[in-house]
Amino acid sequence: MSCASEYAPQLRSRGYRITPQRMAILHVLRHAGSHLTPKDVYRRAKKEFPNLTEPTVYTTLEFLAKNGLAHLSQADGGHLTYEFSSSDHHHIVCRICGNEVELKHAPLESFYRYLESTTVFIRIDSHLIFRGVCPDCQKTLKG
Repeated sequence: MSCASEYAPQLRSRGYRITPQRMAILHVLRHAGSHLTPKDVYRRAKKEFPNLTEPTVYTTLEFLAKNGLAHLSQADGGHLTYEFSSSDHHHIVCRICGNEVELKHAPLESFYRYLESTTVFIRIDSHLIFRGVCPDCQKTLKG
């Protein structure tokens, strides 16, 4: 869990306590490499922290998302998923096989500035998931 401790100063500087539960959950997200449901996080973190409860996982995931250390997304079927927030990015997910590609945020930056200049909102952020059909599945559609 030592990798998660690099984020402890960021949370402490905002006046938050650094709990073993928070560090265990952050560690799971940091090493997952993909989106996880809260139940996935719970199952993985419980291996390192056996006394962890499922409600604590939900509360901690919300806390991490609020503090910019996790991205919240909505998967197919409306299920919430979380991902470690290493940088601003988005995804394109194949609607057939589920294969996903990460997209850099920079090309969308002008769209975010446009939203801010034409609405009363500021500091707009999001974690977008676009849907499409990947090249492999396109081949099966044509055949």
